[in-house]
Amino acid sequence: MTTLASAHPRHWFYAVPILGWIARDVAHGSDDTIWYALIIALTALVLAVKTWGLVALGLAALASVPLVFLALILITIGK
Repeated sequence: MTTLASAHPRHWFYAVPILGWIARDVAHGSDDTIWYALIIALTALVLAVKTWGLVALGLAALASVPLVFLALILITIGK
């Protein structure tokens, strides 16, 4: 039996349970899936803040620092 990862070595990311499903839908034309994923992530963040308080919000902000840093670099390098 071949799996998706062995059938398409370039698309190993599609074999990841939740993220692969979202990536496959976005890559093949279903644009609504990314909005559902963002709503789920926001809901998880709200529930984490409700459970653990501002510590969860601080950790989410800390995790987003590399993404913002990368965005600033891409803006600066822009053509």
